Amino acid sequence: MKKAEKILKIKRWDIVIVGGGPAGLAAALQAHTRGIENILVIERDIHLGGILQQCIHNGFGLHHFKEELTGPEYAQRFIDEIEGKIDYLLDAMVVDLDLQEHDFQGVDDSENLREKIKKVSVMSPELGYQVFETRSLILATGCRERTRGALLIPGTRPAGIFTAGSVQRFVNIEGYLPGKKAVILGSGDIGLIMARRLTLEGIDVKLICEIMPYSSGLTRNIVQCVENFNIPIKYNHTISQIHGRHRVEGVSVCEVDAERRIKPETEFFVECDTLLLSVGLIPENEISLSSGILMDPMTSGPLINESMASSIEGVFACGNAVHVHDLVDFVSEEGIKAGDAAADYIASMKDGKNGKKENEALRIPIRAGSRVRYVVPQFLDTKTKNLKLFFRVTEEIKNCYINIESHTEQLRSLKKRIVKPGEMLQVELSPEQLLKVQGDLTVSIDLAQEVMD
Repeated sequence: MKKAEKILKIKRWDIVIVGGGPAGLAAALQAHTRGIENILVIERDIHLGGILQQCIHNGFGLHHFKEELTGPEYAQRFIDEIEGKIDYLLDAMVVDLDLQEHDFQGVDDSENLREKIKKVSVMSPELGYQVFETRSLILATGCRERTRGALLIPGTRPAGIFTAGSVQRFVNIEGYLPGKKAVILGSGDIGLIMARRLTLEGIDVKLICEIMPYSSGLTRNIVQCVENFNIPIKYNHTISQIHGRHRVEGVSVCEVDAERRIKPETEFFVECDTLLLSVGLIPENEISLSSGILMDPMTSGPLINESMASSIEGVFACGNAVHVHDLVDFVSEEGIKAGDAAADYIASMKDGKNGKKENEALRIPIRAGSRVRYVVPQFLDTKTKNLKLFFRVTEEIKNCYINIESHTEQLRSLKKRIVKPGEMLQVELSPEQLLKVQGDLTVSIDLAQEVMD
């Protein structure tokens, strides 16, 4: 109980981080590097590392650590760093956030400080119900998978229907195989990786069905996990019926038209005892929604600026809680940004500025233009440092240009041979380019013919 007793003794934290995955750990380490000692990480699992602990395949860390690691290896690098430096609470669930800017007298009686404090309500078997006070809050809650309930697939409700992530945990951590014959609905990265994993474990992966005319996963996963293992994948196809009373016995598969409506005449039956769903990820933001943070309906994550600051002062968000990433390296990169910004916020509070920066530029909206689904960040608050924009396109497009414009001023134009919805795109703008910004920033995809015209 020594760690628990230490946590309970601290009445007010500088930074509380919700989520102990790659984003939360990176944020904690960066804030600690900046001199913030009073940091608490709250994780609902019994281990730090988040989803990485079950991702035993390699391909992680090429950008951040400049070497190829497995998921557990990547997570362990951060865990080793925070051990003994940063306090964390495991098996703990955040049940409520009170972000109403409660004022409290500063700790130092020699200064007449008033602080805006947030309250985080937590449940854990070790500590019971506790309310932690914090000067700053970082949301690194990650994301979750869409389930069958969100898809409205007709049929019975037998055993054998799983999300791809839950099967990944069963196989890689628990040591259980889900069945002998599997069908996968959707071509998200987790589904593609599990197609390979199940094949290696001796399970017959009968088919991957993708309702879109293209994969929603990375090209490398299509090649390495599907094509190299001769696993059949059908685009423009979906499951129209699930068969089986007690256990899945098979599924009916149909082709879909351009409006993604089922074509009944194309229906065929595939025998299987397991159905994996890999149909997208959703940022985990229920507590953010209930706390009044402004959200982006396209990403299902908080609206943020270039420093990962949300609409509420002193509250930051990063990683898959903001938008779903392809690579964990960029999740950690956002965590570092959030840790830096939270440290700056704490420093400004202690300087008597009440968390507000001087000489901030006017807030500039960043918008998604033609053929762009969304852009993160959604706002620009300063022009003094490089701005990295992350975005996804609406469809697969060949021979096109990525154009960044402000009012009538073109800031950057990049030619691309091909862009895909399943792959995150990024463009960086320098301070010199940002000085030309006169109005809203817009990111758009233009066809080569349109540019020539």
